[in-house]
Amino acid sequence: MQDTFAPPPITGDRTLTIQASPGIPVYIYATVFASFCVITGLIWDICWHMSIGRDGLLSPPHLVIYLGAVVAGLFSGYEILRKTFFGSDIEKAASVKIWGFFYSSLGSLFCVWGALSMLTSAPFDDWWHNTYGLDVTILSPPHTVLILGIIGIQFGAMISVIAVKNQMKLFDDSGREKAKALDKTLFWLFALSAGFLLTIWFTLISEELGRMRVHRSSYYIFAGAAFPLLLMAVGKAVSHKWAVTAVAGVYTVLMAGTLWIIPLFPAEPKLGPILNHITHYQGFHFPLLLIAPAIVIDILRNRFAHWNDWKLTFLLGAAFLAVFFVVQWFFGAFLMESPYARNWFFGSHYWYFGNDPNWEYRYKFGPWMVEETPELLKGMGIALVLTLISTRIGLAWGNWMYQIQR
Repeated sequence: MQDTFAPPPITGDRTLTIQASPGIPVYIYATVFASFCVITGLIWDICWHMSIGRDGLLSPPHLVIYLGAVVAGLFSGYEILRKTFFGSDIEKAASVKIWGFFYSSLGSLFCVWGALSMLTSAPFDDWWHNTYGLDVTILSPPHTVLILGIIGIQFGAMISVIAVKNQMKLFDDSGREKAKALDKTLFWLFALSAGFLLTIWFTLISEELGRMRVHRSSYYIFAGAAFPLLLMAVGKAVSHKWAVTAVAGVYTVLMAGTLWIIPLFPAEPKLGPILNHITHYQGFHFPLLLIAPAIVIDILRNRFAHWNDWKLTFLLGAAFLAVFFVVQWFFGAFLMESPYARNWFFGSHYWYFGNDPNWEYRYKFGPWMVEETPELLKGMGIALVLTLISTRIGLAWGNWMYQIQR
C-alpha cells in the first residue's frame, strides 16, 4: 500500500547502486534471521533466569543467541570479502571503503562488529557468573557488552534492508510488477528488523516498565525518552502509510508469542533460595500497547505530511505521549490488579522463583508506586519534554536512513 507521506528527496546519483543490487542479496535474509535469533534467545534467557536460575555458557538460550551472532558475522563477513576480492567495479562503487582496502555495505559493518562484540561477551559473562553469581539486573557489565552487540546486529540488519530498498527504482512498465513485489518484500524485512530492534529497546529498560510502576510518572519518562526515537525514525525512513504500525505490530507479536510459547515447557529452579515453587518457565512481559500510539502517529504523519519536522515534532510527540499514557495507565492497572489477567494470555501471574508468592503487593500497587497529583503532573511534564526531544531526533534519524544507498 502506498502512502501520502512525503519523505525528503534522495539526492545523488543512484544509477550505480541500483545496478549493483538488482535483487535481494542472500545476506539480507541472513541478517534479519540473525536479528530474530538474538532477540528471541535473549528473551528466553531472561525467562531462564526467572525460572531456573544459574545457567552455563552453552545453555539453550545462549546457543540461540550465539547462532544469531555467527550467522550475522559469517554472512556479512563473506559479503565484505566477496565485494573486496571478487566484486565488480559497480559493486565497489556502491560500497563503503574501510581501512583503504575492504569494500562493504554500511549494514554489514554493523553486523560484523555486533557479532564480534556478542561472541566476546560470552566468556566474559561466564566468568562474571562464576565470580559474582546470578545477575540481579539485566544491564550487568557482560550483558551490556552483549546487548550492544545485539543492537549492532539488529541495526545492521535494518540498515542493510533500507539500503537495498533505496537502491530499488521503477524504470519501466515491463518490470513494474517485479519491482513492486521486491519493494513489498523489502518493506516487511525492514519492518521485521526494526520490530526486533524495538523489542531490544524495550528489554533494555524493561525493569523500569514493569506493571507495578505503571502509575508512576517515571514509567512514562522512560517510555517517552526511548520509543519515539525509533518509531519516528522508521516512519521517515520508508514510504509506507503504516510503517510505524507495522514495526509496533512486529514487537507486539514477538513479545506475545514468547509469552505464550516459552511457559509451555517444563522448568524447575536450580538455585536457592526457592520461595516460589514452579514447574514451568515463567513468562516475560505482556507487550506494551505501543500499537495504539503507532496507529495514531501513522494517521497524523500522513494527514500532516506537508508540515516541516519541527511542527511534526510537537504534534507527533504530544500525540504519542497522550495516547500511550491513556491506554497504558488503565491497561497496566488491569494487568496488575485484575484476576482476569492472571492467565496464560496476559501472564500477570508469572513470578520469579526467589520471590515470596504470598507478598501482599503482588497484585496491588504498593504505596511507593503511586504518586500524588502534583508529583505526577511534574513528572509528566518531564516526560513530555523528553518525548519531544526523542521525537525530533527520531525524525532526523529517519531522514538520514531514507538517504542511505550503501
